[in-house]
Amino acid sequence: MVRNNENPCSPATEEDICLWEMQADICQTLANPKRLQILNLLKGGELSVGAMVRALGLAKANLSQHLSVMRQKGILLSRRQGTAIYYRLATPGITEACRIMRQVLLEALAARGRISRRLLAADTRAGTAEPQTDRDE
Repeated sequence: MVRNNENPCSPATEEDICLWEMQADICQTLANPKRLQILNLLKGGELSVGAMVRALGLAKANLSQHLSVMRQKGILLSRRQGTAIYYRLATPGITEACRIMRQVLLEALAARGRISRRLLAADTRAGTAEPQTDRDE
């Protein structure tokens, strides 16, 4: 099925659906803070498993599981040199995707902060704001 690119309401093609499924699979793989930390480390270039263990403070077995999943999904590439295994990003585009997502999140947090400050200011002016208490005492 060929879709008319000028009509956004035209039905999705089988290729579109397949691509969205692949995208969801990658997003699901990246929906883990440790995996995002690994990507952040690797954006600077190839690293050995040992170097990543030291940098992340993860157990080698746990790190290896994360690396294996990301390699199977095509996010990372690996190579062996002697007894060491080195990992690198399969494509620099993954770093750009993570950077964009981070920017989206920072913008959303900033907007929430502005809204929260306006609501708090309005409540304070109306005399309905509850006093701040220090719960740690």
